[in-house]
Amino acid sequence: MSYRLDKVASLLKEELSLIFLHKVQDSEVGLVTVTSVKVSADLQHAKIYLSVYDKNKRKDVFEKVNNLKGVIRSELASKVKLRYIPELHFFIDDTLDYVEKIEGLFKQIHSSDGKEENDNKGNS
Repeated sequence: MSYRLDKVASLLKEELSLIFLHKVQDSEVGLVTVTSVKVSADLQHAKIYLSVYDKNKRKDVFEKVNNLKGVIRSELASKVKLRYIPELHFFIDDTLDYVEKIEGLFKQIHSSDGKEENDNKGNS
């Protein structure tokens, strides 16, 4: 990715985080974090990845954010000075789920290793 695309993505991430913090804040939505922004080479599209703290509310949050897409984009346009504000595409970031799954597997491996060592000590 070029330096300019990185700068634009970083700026969009920062401004979108502030918009979610101050404008879209809702008790039903809960804690939403902008984890990543990827901008297309022509700056026409931006993929925004959101992390939702409450796993049970992810689908509701995704629907609400997509319903507010126009409001979020217009708010972003008032804060960012670009010739063209990219079309926003929201995605739920499930990286934390993947991390939890891997940690669970590691714990299983370590607990089974501990059992094998205890079994081997008992047989000696």
